[in-house]
Amino acid sequence: MDKQDFCESCEQKHNCQEVYRQLGKAEGPSVVSKVVVAFLLPLVVFVVSLVVFEKILDGAISRTELRAGVSFLLALSVTCVFVVGCSLLARRKIKEQRAKSKTTDKS
Repeated sequence: MDKQDFCESCEQKHNCQEVYRQLGKAEGPSVVSKVVVAFLLPLVVFVVSLVVFEKILDGAISRTELRAGVSFLLALSVTCVFVVGCSLLARRKIKEQRAKSKTTDKS
């Protein structure tokens, strides 16, 4: 049974098609910047900080395994601080926007 046969025998086919039609026409703000900040930027921060810590610790720690482990933990901590910082900034921005919208609603 292919897709068209399945839809033809469905009692909700008109509602289903209308829902998908409306979803296709939905408009809203772009979320690209939020996706980049939420997913891609922490990865970049981690990789860059890992490379930096590897270079810094190259002369300080002679054992490769220990240097890799310490670099990993330091890069992970920098990334966690970055993510928490972004989260706090986002919350602050949301609070400011809500406060701004409340003052415009009262006017």
